[in-house]
Amino acid sequence: SKSHGCCVVGVPASEKIAERDLKNMEKYHSKISRAGQNLGVDPAVVAGIISRESHAGMVLKDGWGDHGNAFGLMQVDKRFHKIVGSWDSEEHITQGTTILHGMIKEIQQKFPTWTKEQQLKGGISAYNAGVKNVQSYDRMDIGTTKNDYANDVVARAQFYKRNGY
Repeated sequence: SKSHGCCVVGVPASEKIAERDLKNMEKYHSKISRAGQNLGVDPAVVAGIISRESHAGMVLKDGWGDHGNAFGLMQVDKRFHKIVGSWDSEEHITQGTTILHGMIKEIQQKFPTWTKEQQLKGGISAYNAGVKNVQSYDRMDIGTTKNDYANDVVARAQFYKRNGY
């Protein structure tokens, strides 16, 4: 299938970026692990989002990205959420992970017949573009940033999983 072709190219690219972010990510490893474990979200997925959103903080200006709308490692949007903690704090990572957890739950309700993996991926896509944007499994990334958000984050997460997250 066509989508398979896209993602074979995509995964090595995602992994390369995740690998570049690994050294910086290590600073936050314990915070990511605690936030993930406390909320029942795989820390590797949280790391994947942090890599995608802020390259583990490397692209932020005073903790802000996205033209000053999104805050912290996980790029929490101030237009939709009250900002908590400093940009690289456990409080911030917990907030981002809580938002992600909520998205996964909403996707589970919206698509009860999907597998856990599919629901997780849908939740990741929704973290970027909202639950409304997720309408089918195959097309969930259409409408996300660069139309590859969940596929990219999952590939990065798999890299972090292999590297102790």
